[in-house]
Amino acid sequence: MDAHTLELLEFDKIRKLIAGYAQSSLGRDLAHQLEPGTDPRAIQAALTRTQEMTQALQAGMVPPLGGLKDVRLLVRRAAIGSMLNAEELLEVRQVLLCTGRVYRYRMQLDPHWAALIELLQPVQDLGPVAKSIDTALDERGHILDGASPELQAVRKSLRELDEKAQHLIRRLLNDTEMRKILRFPQATFCGDHYVFPVAVQYRHRMPGVVHRTSPTGETVYIEPTSLAALSAERAVMKAEEHKEEQRVLRRLTAEVARVATPLLAALDVLAELDLLQAKARYALEYDMQFPDLSEEGKLYLRQARHPLLEYLYRHPLAYAETVRVPLENEPPTAQQSATSDQAGTLQAERPRASAPASAGRPSVVPIDVRVGWEFRMLVITGPNTGGKTVALKTTGLLCLMAHAGLPIPAHEGSLVPLLDNVLADIGDEQSIEQSLSTFSSHMTRIAQILETATARSLVLLDELGAGTDPVEGAALGRAILDELDRLGCLALITTHLGDLKTYAFANPRAENAAVEFDSVTLRPTYRLLIGQFGTSNALKIAKSLRLPRSLLARAYRYLRQRRRGKEWMHLQRLREQTERARAEAVRARLEAQREKELYERQRAALLEQEQERQRLEEARRRLQPGDRIRIPRLEQTGEVVRIDWKKNLAIVRAGVGQWELPITDIYPLDVANP
Repeated sequence: MDAHTLELLEFDKIRKLIAGYAQSSLGRDLAHQLEPGTDPRAIQAALTRTQEMTQALQAGMVPPLGGLKDVRLLVRRAAIGSMLNAEELLEVRQVLLCTGRVYRYRMQLDPHWAALIELLQPVQDLGPVAKSIDTALDERGHILDGASPELQAVRKSLRELDEKAQHLIRRLLNDTEMRKILRFPQATFCGDHYVFPVAVQYRHRMPGVVHRTSPTGETVYIEPTSLAALSAERAVMKAEEHKEEQRVLRRLTAEVARVATPLLAALDVLAELDLLQAKARYALEYDMQFPDLSEEGKLYLRQARHPLLEYLYRHPLAYAETVRVPLENEPPTAQQSATSDQAGTLQAERPRASAPASAGRPSVVPIDVRVGWEFRMLVITGPNTGGKTVALKTTGLLCLMAHAGLPIPAHEGSLVPLLDNVLADIGDEQSIEQSLSTFSSHMTRIAQILETATARSLVLLDELGAGTDPVEGAALGRAILDELDRLGCLALITTHLGDLKTYAFANPRAENAAVEFDSVTLRPTYRLLIGQFGTSNALKIAKSLRLPRSLLARAYRYLRQRRRGKEWMHLQRLREQTERARAEAVRARLEAQREKELYERQRAALLEQEQERQRLEEARRRLQPGDRIRIPRLEQTGEVVRIDWKKNLAIVRAGVGQWELPITDIYPLDVANP
């Protein structure tokens, strides 16, 4: 997909929203790398997996991803023979336990979630390796005595030496003469040596080795000669202990290395699983639906909402109160400019006048968009701040989300075309560095779009023909529309130019649309009305602002002179009636198609169940004494001893005894449980 379009439509913010639902750095990294695809099979597979994960979450089947960490570097180090320390092994242990939980999670999934089960197939239960680590290390990373017989023996010897040393120390401290020369009556450690604090003037009264002196020089710390031999032996034993500990760590590292290949494969799958559950949680929180995909290039969005506006209104505290989303064509304040990267540059849709006051804060007004059926171009007109740009951004962003395997904030039954590209020219992209005016910048971008677009592309052009003389801009705009028509791509175009509003009258492959304007309140409602074209309503707004009556009368007279009769108004009414009939026909056709597909799926499932039942009955009729069977009621396997066909009973051997069971309770091992 076009990188510039992804930036214009702020797809990166969708990535960040999804990353916020991930439970591990692995899932977050995948979320930040999420890209809309173009391969139909891959797109459908991604949507199917996400849909099945959503159903699993709704059924309470939450993936057990606790303890999942990115330990790929540690596993690779182990694989090449580099020893892992205790803390690193504990990190790997958490992931090994996670593989076991996910393995059992897969076994509990509904068989209908085939795509999800297939994704988790490579995950093996590597819990036994984690148990090996558990028997050798405690939760703080200390190596346990039972990690190896040799280590246990060494530590036993160390404890015996310490007991001897303590016994000798107590005897020395109980000596009356010895206590007279000590600064305080206890022994302490200096490294691995037991030492006594002796007053410096009594230094020669205790034979032994001076290990250090106090800062004042009045106390020396002496290891008595009687303890020196024990300390030397203890030092040897400590070295042996360290050697055994290293041997244990190397053994555990080798066990990790042994499962490095399946563990690395499992980490890739677990990262994908984390991304899937993040997508699903995002979908459930925002009440998203999974669109159908159209290979015929048809787009139909029902009650579509812009996901970033939805986030803004649901989480108002995520933005400071001073951060306001700039309206269309409204210059941002300095404070808004400083925070525009965070708040975005989308139009803030406000609730309609009829919205309940209890709503308390703005809500996103949903829109219906249809293109690719009777027409492939939609020319959208209407006043500033009416929602034209948001309509473009909503359409483009939702198509990108569907191509990235994401559900969309729209009603069930929405249809998204399989596209090879989404190409957009939206907003003021004036470039001082390249010495390009607004008009030049738009023309440069449109030239790139026309070179790239194909019949399977979606083109979004905002304010076509703006930034230059209206007459020349309209002529150039018509030529651009003709070229888009020749390419055969899907296109949504917004404009203020009156001459472009009549383009659809002469081209059956184009249609008008308008953003609704409330003539009573003189405010936009942000709804998109296909089959109509909008007006700026400048005279009505001017009247509400109390311009002189004589001035307004003159303006209305000029307007009547410019309009060419009322034929175009009659034609517009006919097109509105036709559009309403078309929209109803499209909804009915899609609903009938969905019901047909549901019927076919249910019919196929029933047929498969019947075939499975027949296979099971045939397999039971072939059972002979000695055949291995599965007994779900007993949760065991066993073998057939005898079958009484008249009574429809089987005598089976399972565990330590024999059981008499109905034949319907036993299953040949080569037949799956129904």
